[in-house]
Amino acid sequence: MGGPAPRPGAPDGSEAADDGEGGLAALGAFIRDQRREASLSMRKLAETAGVSNPYLSQIERGLRKPSADILQQLARALSISAETLYVRAGILERERGDVDVIGEILRDPSISVDQREALIRVYRSFRAEAAAGAEPDEADSTGQESTEGERR
Repeated sequence: MGGPAPRPGAPDGSEAADDGEGGLAALGAFIRDQRREASLSMRKLAETAGVSNPYLSQIERGLRKPSADILQQLARALSISAETLYVRAGILERERGDVDVIGEILRDPSISVDQREALIRVYRSFRAEAAAGAEPDEADSTGQESTEGERR
């Protein structure tokens, strides 16, 4: 009987729980909305993601909590970020600012899946630059970042 007890709502689907963003029902509704926006039938998404149609139906209705692997397969089949599904499932912590922007991009019905992916890639590249401390106007003509001492 060693080891930690599984937390409620564990990704293995053993116990359902409310995971902050509205729980399993909200996760299922988000997956269903993404499927509809991608113009995929439930059967086609299930086939593409490698899960059974009844299992996907249970996920969409908030009755089952998919594992991280299943979320990754669903994200790939929907052409969305697995991180977004992980956060919505309570597997990853929400990063300040990042998830809201990506979530809004993913929810925008006026842009195509390819446009969403491009926007997310650009956004993430800007975030990576900011995290590295490189502002666009702080790079010299060689594209190298200036050091703190050179700025003064």
